[in-house]
Amino acid sequence: MKITGVEAIILNTGSKRKVSDALHTYDAGGCVVTKVFTDEGITGYATTGIGRVGATCDIVKVILEKELAPLLIGEDPFFSRKIRQKLWGSADYHGVEGVAQFAIAALDTCVWDIVGKALGKPTGLVVGAHRDRIPAYAMVGWYYETEKEYVDRCVEAVEEGFRALKLKVGKYSLEDDIRRIKQIQNEVGPNIRLMVDANQAFDEVEALTRGKAYEELGMYWYEEPMIPQHKESQARLSAKLSIPLAIGENYYTRYEFYDAVRTGAASIYQPDNRRAGGLTEWLDIAAITEAAGLKLASHGGGPANVNALCAIPNAIYLESGSLKNQDNSMYVTKLKMENGEILLPDTPGMGTEVSETFIAKYRIS
Repeated sequence: MKITGVEAIILNTGSKRKVSDALHTYDAGGCVVTKVFTDEGITGYATTGIGRVGATCDIVKVILEKELAPLLIGEDPFFSRKIRQKLWGSADYHGVEGVAQFAIAALDTCVWDIVGKALGKPTGLVVGAHRDRIPAYAMVGWYYETEKEYVDRCVEAVEEGFRALKLKVGKYSLEDDIRRIKQIQNEVGPNIRLMVDANQAFDEVEALTRGKAYEELGMYWYEEPMIPQHKESQARLSAKLSIPLAIGENYYTRYEFYDAVRTGAASIYQPDNRRAGGLTEWLDIAAITEAAGLKLASHGGGPANVNALCAIPNAIYLESGSLKNQDNSMYVTKLKMENGEILLPDTPGMGTEVSETFIAKYRIS
């Protein structure tokens, strides 16, 4: 099999409601859909969420189609590591971090989607599965426009079947964090696990003060208290708290994860598909963290992450949104949940194929 072409499509899906974390408000939906074509008629898909519609989508599209696509033409998609090395070599002059890695990760996902489809198996099985399902938590504890919506979304997630929820903290005072956490604890009861996510809002001193409070409230993990570059600060903080620190969504490639692990920055690592670099890189990151006795969870949900996590022995959680409105989602593959766990899809490939109807509705370029 040979790769014959690449297409990048920009979508603007918009946003039905504004949600915020400690630092940002997300009110628009930018996305790049990547397709990789082969001479056997098999097409690999990947989606790259941007969160905003603007220059970033255009830059990713240019990198995909103008810089990286020519390197893929004629390659056998089964040689995924050869392809990764080739793409990295092209991007090395300006660096493989940032939006260049967004593009590389998309192509890696497409390649693995093709491999799974060619073999007629979910890619999680192709690379060597460890499980056929992964526990999931609902990322529903945003800062919404009303307190009622915050509570309602958390309660609805539990009613849907999630057994763990993540709550945003850090936008306002510690007292407000405590109030928000206790509010949800009172609503969902003691059997629902809660995590908190500060989205890099604190310095080391504030992170310690708040971490002790989250610890006393029984939070399962404390996510991104500081900016990702402050690995030594993370390590000092981790040593002073018993609550696990969870970081990694803003790390690029296995090298940044290796540095963080070596520093002792956290005990739970969270690769993001766009930044970490796709399944090939995920497997290397998983090996690094497992060798160090650490755990791994995803940043973000969707079928690609389910395939990855089901192949990783030290994986503990998939981040997810609600599964109730999947008929309106971009993916052809629909996820299923049983007892708070998301099942590995039986769809051949990564499950990342995007509905052509969805593309036609939201395409802007």
